[in-house]
Amino acid sequence: MSTSALSFAVKKVEESRIHQIDWDNLAFGKSFSDHMFMMEYAQGEWKQARIVPFEPIPMHPAMSAIHYGQSIFEGLKAYRGKNGKIAIFRPDMNAKRFAESANRMCMPTVPEDIFLEAIRQLVSLDQNWVIESPGYSLYIRPFLFATDEFVGIKPAETYKFMIITSPVGAYYSEPVRVKIEEYYTRAASGGVGRAKAAGNYGSSLYPAKIAQNQGFHQLIWTDAVEHKYIEESGTMNIVFQLNGKLVTPSEDSDTILRGVTKRSIIEIAQIWGIEVEERKVSVEEIVTAARSGLLEDAFGAGTAATIAQIAKIGYRDEIFELPPIESRTISNRIKDYMNALKYQEIDDEMGWNFLI
Repeated sequence: MSTSALSFAVKKVEESRIHQIDWDNLAFGKSFSDHMFMMEYAQGEWKQARIVPFEPIPMHPAMSAIHYGQSIFEGLKAYRGKNGKIAIFRPDMNAKRFAESANRMCMPTVPEDIFLEAIRQLVSLDQNWVIESPGYSLYIRPFLFATDEFVGIKPAETYKFMIITSPVGAYYSEPVRVKIEEYYTRAASGGVGRAKAAGNYGSSLYPAKIAQNQGFHQLIWTDAVEHKYIEESGTMNIVFQLNGKLVTPSEDSDTILRGVTKRSIIEIAQIWGIEVEERKVSVEEIVTAARSGLLEDAFGAGTAATIAQIAKIGYRDEIFELPPIESRTISNRIKDYMNALKYQEIDDEMGWNFLI
């Protein structure tokens, strides 16, 4: 993986804020490193690419992203190995998905070489924020939004692409409890479910809040037509283990986000000879397996948590307890392998790490 020889203007902070961070009490997504990347789109081209001190940005009250929702984002992480080197996990896949999201939302695409080099230079500048400690990483948030100063429903003509970074610890402090959602909908066919659009997450907040008030961490979303088929879970894709096989909803549908972590899990499992089925997964199949004790494992797959093992699944008036976490051989093995890979404790045989 390589990038073009790109050079961005850089304005550094006078004094770092890193000494203000309480590393022992690090809440996810609430602390931000010293710098950010910015670039504007106007007159049909990208311009003014630069790295500047992290600070608030001015905003016009009629900025079109606020009124009409042209906003997309990505999420990825940088990890520091015991050798001191920093690696980012498969950012080329995030760059491609970012372009797909932009196309769906009528936004200009960011060239992949600029996307990757902007991340590389920003993380390199703030490399002290990537600490060498198990479970810690630097979360990287690229995002793109419309900036037209105009109240009118049409694709904007101007945009801003930015990248901010945030030091983080574990996303979940315990195995997660999820509820199968049968009324509210995350995405419908023909919609923007495959795009990582901000509005997808805004619309999920209310049903997620209801589930959280009932004692669950996340929802398992089902199809918008009949609520008979499982799609994904909150901020993650979802994978089940049945009869020694990994089973996960197919991404052929345009209602499911194509996950970088899930795709990596599938590729690893296949290399190891573990059978994987990507197909329609019915609620009935999973509930029946859970009732009979044949649901061997279930876990979320996403950038924030990598693998978030599910402890309980709620369905209507039933709560199904899954096998103990320590007994789950496949997900534990894959999780340990992926963590070792990201922290450069093992050879990167597949070339997934983008070294800074």
